Amino acid sequence: MALEMPVLETARLNVRPFVLGDLEACHQLLDCEAWQTGQSVAQRREWLEWSVRNHGALARLEQPPYGDRAMVLRATGELIGSIGLVPSLGPFDRLASFGGDIAATRYRPEVGLFWAVRTAHQRQGYASEAARAVIAYAFAALQLDRLVATTEHANTASQAVMRRLGMAVERNPLPEPTWFQTVGVLRATA
Repeated sequence: MALEMPVLETARLNVRPFVLGDLEACHQLLDCEAWQTGQSVAQRREWLEWSVRNHGALARLEQPPYGDRAMVLRATGELIGSIGLVPSLGPFDRLASFGGDIAATRYRPEVGLFWAVRTAHQRQGYASEAARAVIAYAFAALQLDRLVATTEHANTASQAVMRRLGMAVERNPLPEPTWFQTVGVLRATA
């Protein structure tokens, strides 16, 4: 099984590995996201260099293609977002689709799907379009059984993307951890 994710093409987008030339657009994109605001350009450059090396290193190690990928408009080449697969560690057993054990305290790994779109390009279906391409690759090429996505209760935009993707959207019955408040689950058979 080939684990290196190819460039994925959709009607309007290319989903490709980041390159060093993406620094300025990456800095603007990620500075809009609450989890990475306030980083300097030097810090972003360090992250981008790691991300670029990550793709090749994971492929050579025959590991899953975890990490960020650039979401780029095919018509113009403009980088408008980031999407990718990540190890997602959380108390999944609390959720109904994982057994519904509200007392579960142990964390387990799942394969997570994430996305971020620059503000000027939000609400145009780009996150869903790119996610569908990554999902198709994950289920066909990687033979994954399921993908998850996590967010806060207040992030209704991400929850709407989860629903458009056909994910079952569940709520963590406990308030913590905050990033695990709402969880989308998509099975390969769905």
